[in-house]
Amino acid sequence: MSMTTRAAVCREAGQPWEITELELDDPKANEVRIKFYAAGMCHSDDHIQKGDAAMRMPVVGGHEGAGVVDAVGEGVTRVKVGDHVVCSFIPACGKCRYCSTGQQNLCDEGKNASTGQFPDGTFRFHQDGVDFGGLCVLGTFSQYSVVSEYSCIPIPDDIPFEIASLVGCGVPTGWGSAVHAAGVRAGQTVVIYGAGGVGSNAVQGAAFAGAQRVVVVDPVEFKRDMAKVFGATHTFATAEEAAEFVTAETWGELADHAIITVGVLHDKVIHDALAIVGKSGQVTVTAVGNGWIDEHPGMFIGYQRRIQGAIFGACNPLYDVPRLLSLYKTGQLKLDELVTKKYKLEDVNQGYQDMLDGKNIRGVIMIEH
Repeated sequence: MSMTTRAAVCREAGQPWEITELELDDPKANEVRIKFYAAGMCHSDDHIQKGDAAMRMPVVGGHEGAGVVDAVGEGVTRVKVGDHVVCSFIPACGKCRYCSTGQQNLCDEGKNASTGQFPDGTFRFHQDGVDFGGLCVLGTFSQYSVVSEYSCIPIPDDIPFEIASLVGCGVPTGWGSAVHAAGVRAGQTVVIYGAGGVGSNAVQGAAFAGAQRVVVVDPVEFKRDMAKVFGATHTFATAEEAAEFVTAETWGELADHAIITVGVLHDKVIHDALAIVGKSGQVTVTAVGNGWIDEHPGMFIGYQRRIQGAIFGACNPLYDVPRLLSLYKTGQLKLDELVTKKYKLEDVNQGYQDMLDGKNIRGVIMIEH
């Protein structure tokens, strides 16, 4: 059996998002069909569409999404029909080596993120005999999608869908980059490069952890102004200005942490981040792109610096997503302020252009039915 759904798809890297109708199979064993109401517009989807990151094509975009469980396959136990859910862009099976040791962000079930293929080798989206994958085996830029139950996290019914969609990727990725991956502690100095959807949450995480100085570097004035709303103590347009400030304020000890959350990773930002951390300092790389680490080993050895990659902010989605929503409900985490503008599905290309033009912290697609 199958149904029809409207979705934003990319047929070939470099081509714009296209709105089309697809056939969607019913959920199989341990799978769930979700009726999506909101989808966050993460930069990662733009990387896929531009061809900066490898992805099997054609693909249904979107890996931040929230909605209601519409149907379940055999054996599903995590959710039931009618539950409000947010999708985790990395599933959490709860039983692999990584899930069982508190590293759900590295779950083995995330292995097909770049193909959109289910573990049995099949797909759920189709059109004229062609199989479409869903980004991260989700495809949230669609009215409906079939996903693994491992990708579903139940949420309270009173959380707005546009807010819930953001905690499937951008919020925990940024917040966790500071709190978990970097391990920011009270009184420290933290420099964050890039204050978009992920960087703004790294700012929130660093402030929540008690950093004395939360320094933001971003060339866009709007983003620098918004960073102060999220807890930045100082903002600068250039890395050079930030380095001068940090050197003076810390009496030459430099920063404890640098977190890279720029839209596109590049060589200079890596060099700048390494140079701004002092003895035993850590650079946490969350951004993706084409940057390379090309530094003399003395940069690491002499000051005992560290560089740490981070995916999903080293969060455990089954625990951290509900925790972040709880902090939102008590006013300790700003999520409404992240949503700069809402778009219809048909306006997905304009939404990404606005993101690239520095107009949005986070755009959200509100999906009509």
